[in-house]
Amino acid sequence: MIRRLLILIVFFQSHQLVFSQFRKYSNEFMNIGAGARAMAMGNAQIASVDDATAGYWNPSNLILIGEKSSAMLMHAEYFSGIAKYDYGSIAVPVQGNKRAVGFSFLRFAVDDIPNTLYLVQPDGSINYNNIQSFSSADYAFLFSYAQHLKTKSKKLSGISIGSNAKIIYRKVGSFAKSFGFGLDASVSMHRKKWNLALMAKDISTTFNAWSFSFSEQEKAALYLTNNNIPVKSTELTAPRLIFGGARQFKINKSIELKTEGSFDFIFDGKRNSIISSNALNVDPHFGVEAGIKKTFFVRAGISNFQKVLADADVLNQQTKWISQPSLGAGFNLKNTTIDYAFTNLANQENPLYTHVFSLKVNFVSKMNLLKKLNINTLLGTPKTPVKNVKNKKVIIKPEEKKPTNKTSPYLRLHF
Repeated sequence: MIRRLLILIVFFQSHQLVFSQFRKYSNEFMNIGAGARAMAMGNAQIASVDDATAGYWNPSNLILIGEKSSAMLMHAEYFSGIAKYDYGSIAVPVQGNKRAVGFSFLRFAVDDIPNTLYLVQPDGSINYNNIQSFSSADYAFLFSYAQHLKTKSKKLSGISIGSNAKIIYRKVGSFAKSFGFGLDASVSMHRKKWNLALMAKDISTTFNAWSFSFSEQEKAALYLTNNNIPVKSTELTAPRLIFGGARQFKINKSIELKTEGSFDFIFDGKRNSIISSNALNVDPHFGVEAGIKKTFFVRAGISNFQKVLADADVLNQQTKWISQPSLGAGFNLKNTTIDYAFTNLANQENPLYTHVFSLKVNFVSKMNLLKKLNINTLLGTPKTPVKNVKNKKVIIKPEEKKPTNKTSPYLRLHF
């Protein structure tokens, strides 16, 4: 399976390079993350994710939701509220938990952007009343599918595969818009306390077809200000491979520890990462989570390693490595979990702190609810035996009267 994924990526990548080049950082909003738990763990999530966010991180792990349907909502704001990021997802098991389907929605937008195209009048005067606002928003819709594969190996507790079909819509005011389509594929392997996963994002080289719309007045204003008037164009997103592994440790009866590390292999040109070249870039992520009685969780992570110029060096000759640390916590109450993440988008000397909240809800099916509850008590007939439960209908066998040797009392009269 892994070999087939690699062959497909190489084929699509070489085929597309004949006609056009990849755009670096294309659809980068798709790599922000999903869920406060993941962001608190430095986005190291591909192997251990087991809820509705698996549709975003690794669709093959949707199998791990078990018998419960799962839903997730998240909201985050960046740069003092200038940029807003919203995420929602739902996952549902089907066919006896052998398969699972999911849907995810993302929106990253900067609203109320001033349009100063008509700020300066033809006579050179400035008219602030001509300033209008517009929004630049990116949307993504992910349709996910996962399936469990049978294995004869006793060492592996499960292998699953998954895929995403995603539609991308981007809009910049009334000036420009684009539609895109792409595919993801993944495979996961579970062995006792170990989880391994491989995710191939944009395996079909996700594309965005841009179209632009300007009025004659807008074109004239762009021409007078020495701005190029754009035409239709196509933007390609290069495939990305993500490999990750997670390990679970049981400290005692109350405390469990989960650790994960993942590595992004990026092929869209030289980036500022730990391993950087025109052909390959590697970006690592590390995270840890400590759970207490599966109720309270504490998390930490680190990611986004970059080499930058030292702030104290006025000659711009010295460099240093920076990273993006993150912290977080979570609280689970029955079928509801509230997660929080605190991250820093910049280096330690010029921090840009961000607070992220997410809400997860698990929905228990009626069949599982009957299994967990005492059905006799629920029916109010403690002495009536339940024969079986089939097709969500409770079949009750009536009690049979047993013979008794006791004689009923009676009254006899003589005259």
